[in-house]
Amino acid sequence: MDKRKMMPKRQRIDNLRGPIANGPMQTRPLVALLDGRDCSIEMPILKDVATVAFCDAQSTSEIHEKVLNEAVGALMWHTIILTKEDLEKFKTLRVIVRIGSGVDNIDVKAAGDLGIAVCNVPGYGVEEVADTTMCLILNLYRRTYWLANAVREGKKFTGPEQVRDAAQGCARIRGDTLGIVGLGRIGSAVALRAKAFGFNVIFYDPYLPDGIEKSLGLTRVYTLQDLLFQSDCVSLHCTLNEHNHHLINDYTIKQMRPGAFLVNTARGGLVDDEALANALKQGRIRCAGLDVHENEPYNVFQGPLKEAPNLICTPHAAYYSEASCTELREMAASEIRRAIVGRIPDCLRNCVNKEYFPAGTVSAYPGPGPTSAAATADGMNGGYYAASTPGSLPVQQAHSTTTPHDSSTPHSVPAIPPAQPTPPHSMPPLSTSDPTNHHSQKPESSEVH
Repeated sequence: MDKRKMMPKRQRIDNLRGPIANGPMQTRPLVALLDGRDCSIEMPILKDVATVAFCDAQSTSEIHEKVLNEAVGALMWHTIILTKEDLEKFKTLRVIVRIGSGVDNIDVKAAGDLGIAVCNVPGYGVEEVADTTMCLILNLYRRTYWLANAVREGKKFTGPEQVRDAAQGCARIRGDTLGIVGLGRIGSAVALRAKAFGFNVIFYDPYLPDGIEKSLGLTRVYTLQDLLFQSDCVSLHCTLNEHNHHLINDYTIKQMRPGAFLVNTARGGLVDDEALANALKQGRIRCAGLDVHENEPYNVFQGPLKEAPNLICTPHAAYYSEASCTELREMAASEIRRAIVGRIPDCLRNCVNKEYFPAGTVSAYPGPGPTSAAATADGMNGGYYAASTPGSLPVQQAHSTTTPHDSSTPHSVPAIPPAQPTPPHSMPPLSTSDPTNHHSQKPESSEVH
């Protein structure tokens, strides 16, 4: 008798997005860093559950076919954009974690429709961005940046007249009104710092419940127009979405107090550069400090702001310190780890597109090893972290952490093709849950954006 006829037929798996249950060429899921090379912090957190590769790409056209076909998870900074067409190039992608808080460079709705969870890291770098915001505000008020440059250029200050000329525009802080647009984590941190300097702090945030102003001792206004009209300095701390692109424009600048200051450490697209340049040249805005720009990397020799006076520009670095960058990358890698060992999107802490997931989908990710209904129901990733053969011992699931695991030396591998490419995989779709994270409304901006 032919032994092949006695063998049970393999279970047929529908051609849905995700890795195949019994993929023999890939022993663990592939996670790719799309727009970078350094995986030294991510590797210790992920190496026992995933293979980590880097792409160092500026667009999906530069990503190797192996990653497009096999990557289950993706980490990305702010230098690559994923549109619907870009997302459709990935055959097995289940989760994207933005290494930062802003997700405006990802089509989160299209990702949800495709069953891809999009996560951010909203809690990192709050102190750094708040401190940088206050640094810019203090420089605008006290003109420290321009006075230091005058000294560097050899200007001699031989008396009060020279100091007065060079420091023209310096203002007293105490008693002035700082208007904060978006009272999230960073906006709140800026408000508390600003109060210590003597600012009267007001804020506008239509998404916060009543009473927040009382708990922080702030004054709340209920329209942007009121905030602009009352503020001597305006600081932006809201996310960028389709509703607030060019929030600061010709029309809203006319609603600001003449000679007001403007600071933006949130998103470059919140400010119309041409309108700001005109306002600075006309003196309607006295000074501005920008850490973020609509076109990055910012080029001081190009664009509407190239000849604008009284402007401080920094290179989207408000989020950075050695501590915050390490914290950010650990938190991003830990979210990827949760996705691999848990149930998507229920296990994720900061999924911003749950409301876009198809209704009625299931959430377990089956990794290599036989898939069973019991394994899927348990959320154990199709048996990869459970016994896969009779008599074998289950592999223990490690708890998610934001600190590296103490095992072998971390390393990363470039995304190079294998000797025999692994075919596209299949898996059950994801489960849905109630939308609770209104990412398009009030996530924090900062960062690495």
